Amino acid sequence: MTNLDPAVIAARFGPRADVGHLALTGEHGVVLPAFTDHHVHLDLFAEHALAARGIAGVVDLGGDPYALARRDPHAVPRPAYAGAFLTAPAGYPTGRSWAPDAIVRHVTDPSRHPGVAGGAATAVDEQIECGARVIKVALNAEAGPTPEPPIIEAIVAHAHDRGVPVVAHAQGTGMFARALDAGIDALAHTPFTEILDEADIARAVTAEQIWISTLDIHRDAPEHARTAETNLTRFHAAGGRTLYGTDLGNGDLPVGVDPREISALVAAGFDAAAVVAALADPWPFPDAVPGVCTFVPGRPPGDERDLGAWLATASTVPIDEISRDEP
Repeated sequence: MTNLDPAVIAARFGPRADVGHLALTGEHGVVLPAFTDHHVHLDLFAEHALAARGIAGVVDLGGDPYALARRDPHAVPRPAYAGAFLTAPAGYPTGRSWAPDAIVRHVTDPSRHPGVAGGAATAVDEQIECGARVIKVALNAEAGPTPEPPIIEAIVAHAHDRGVPVVAHAQGTGMFARALDAGIDALAHTPFTEILDEADIARAVTAEQIWISTLDIHRDAPEHARTAETNLTRFHAAGGRTLYGTDLGNGDLPVGVDPREISALVAAGFDAAAVVAALADPWPFPDAVPGVCTFVPGRPPGDERDLGAWLATASTVPIDEISRDEP
């Protein structure tokens, strides 16, 4: 019997948190909903260790749609994906060493008629027919041309008609406003190139725009890190919905729960329950990864600043391998 108190754990980590032990080993710990990393690139890292290190679901935000379509949809980590980046001719990430032609589509026409070369509907339909659960638009004004507003609006409208949300990589002055004006559902990164004012934040929250955190990727870019933290602190305080995401595959990031990303969320004002909510949100799926949960061994730390190191010891385990502790 562990001295962890289920009521205290639920009060701190959210109503779905519990106390239990592994049936085979008897190891005690905290049982949490299955975790998802909402921003990865599966072709840029070895994913085999993710589940053992606490990640049960992933959202690939830029890859070859035909290669992604061949993935087992019932695997753990459960994959969701956007397919190719939709961008302007010569726009980001065209020409990057890590971005072969297969992961980029140039959209040149706002046409919503199927089969139009370079058309918005053509690009969206291709990704969805390959199984995409989200569409990604590249709005990186610091790295080349970006799609004009009529094209973005057509992409968003067509994706919404097909029941799929749209996420944008918004980078550079004015790109956040362009994404928000077009009805973009989610941002692939917390805005990091411009400080948003209170009106910007309020508009995003009112529009129910989702932000994917990706704070740790700025650890070697202090100005971007400060801007992202400032924006996310305001967004979170205003009631905005944030998802945990790391951009795994982009640089030296741990495969599994990233303790630095957790610590950055805490620095932005997230308590333990908010951190777990960001990790356990099943978006873009409506429901959690079936049949599994997150198990974190031992007692949680008393100080939220130590939360990242503790959560980084998590693993994904089948629900039926957990025995619940008696209160």
